[in-house]
Amino acid sequence: MHSPDAALVRRLRDAGCVFAEDEAALLASAARDADELARLVGRRVAGAPLEQVVGWAEFCGLRITVAPGVFVPRRRTEVLVAEAVALARPGALVVDLCCGTGAVAAALAAAVPGIDLHAADLDPAAVACARLNLPGTPVHEGDLFAALPAGLRGRVDVLTANVPYVPTAAIALLPPEAREHEPATALDGGEDGLALARRVASGAREWLAPGGALLFECGEGQVAAALGLVTDAGLAARLVTDDDRGATVVVGTRR
Repeated sequence: MHSPDAALVRRLRDAGCVFAEDEAALLASAARDADELARLVGRRVAGAPLEQVVGWAEFCGLRITVAPGVFVPRRRTEVLVAEAVALARPGALVVDLCCGTGAVAAALAAAVPGIDLHAADLDPAAVACARLNLPGTPVHEGDLFAALPAGLRGRVDVLTANVPYVPTAAIALLPPEAREHEPATALDGGEDGLALARRVASGAREWLAPGGALLFECGEGQVAAALGLVTDAGLAARLVTDDDRGATVVVGTRR
């Protein structure tokens, strides 16, 4: 497709797309013909996330397939990946819980060749999408640790968990493209936003190898509580922040 015309850019801008020119170019490149472009633009104007419309998101330099209805990987999560990469070594057993599209796992596999990688998610649509992004990697369907093979217990060197951390009462304040097009299970973190983080931390110790680490994100206002729940789970807690990307990552290490 040729570069999008001014009318397309104007339509996207009128629909509230801040980066209308960039989005128009991506939509035009994703469409095989004018009819498909019209369909894609219609979905975007109706509020679907751009990544779900074009079918992919850029994450850690990779093109990650994003299926409709699946959580879109956020660029701030690249900070979690960078910290996990620093902890992983070739041959390490790495598990990515709440994997969504499998973006975190795919980035770890690309950055640290030779890891023994597993991923898991509760949502069947996310599992199907992750399997596209993680060929050859076991992607398990189920609720957190219950999804994992029992033989991994006590052996995990790096455990990433992209847990939801939006408090239930704040879900209504999210942008419509998240609230209406991504699964609630990937957004809603319970009353204080830390319900899933608490469950992961409480189960992590029996799955981590000695010296193994758990990594998850939280909100800026949740730091004290998040560090506390990691300490309560018997792990040594520390914090990693990146102001430029608005990322807050909690790391819990099994002593």
